[in-house]
Amino acid sequence: MSVKIEESWKKQLKEEFEKPYFLQLIEHLKAEKALNRVIYPSGKNIFTAFEKTAFDKVKLVILGQDPYHGPGQAHGLSFSVQDGVAIPRSLQNIFKELQSDIGMPIPNSGNLTAWAEKGVLLLNASLTVRANEPASHAQIGWLTFTDAVIKILSAEKKDLVFLLWGKFAQEKHILIDEGKHFILKAAHPSPFSADKGFFGCKHFSKANEFLVRKGYDPIDWKLTSP
Repeated sequence: MSVKIEESWKKQLKEEFEKPYFLQLIEHLKAEKALNRVIYPSGKNIFTAFEKTAFDKVKLVILGQDPYHGPGQAHGLSFSVQDGVAIPRSLQNIFKELQSDIGMPIPNSGNLTAWAEKGVLLLNASLTVRANEPASHAQIGWLTFTDAVIKILSAEKKDLVFLLWGKFAQEKHILIDEGKHFILKAAHPSPFSADKGFFGCKHFSKANEFLVRKGYDPIDWKLTSP
């Protein structure tokens, strides 16, 4: 089984790609395609998070739950949408917190590729979803795979920042060695919960303060407008 993925990640995840659950996951996706079910993101974008942020370059992880399930939105990066697509409410709230926290102007685009290229791993717990069916692929093996990704990051690297927003993401803290890494928790940026602890969390400045304290360059959170 050959998965198209950036070389440093391929080395780290080689054993996962050979495990029965992952082979079954691939077969499940092929079967759905054969039934003409629409799956997001497109096949070439399923592993975009790994392509844009090499294993050796990861400095910070933002964990999402599910890809967007509407047309033209998901492109393999958590919370991110493609240029020209309306910015989802959760991402609007992330931008509001960035503005409040560090004074960053609100971007015109919700495309977060620039963050990924600066060492921010934008990882969804599930890497695919059926159109208009949230969490439809949560039980096909992706959670096993992305849990393994988090464990490998925790074991093989040090001084990473993990931003865990909402109950689902926060439950992943048990996979992370808190003695080696910096975990920040807050409410989810969803419009249903952002005012319950996401707004005012100042995670972006706190993350950079930690990185600088540990001798790393801070994340440049600015996004280039299209």
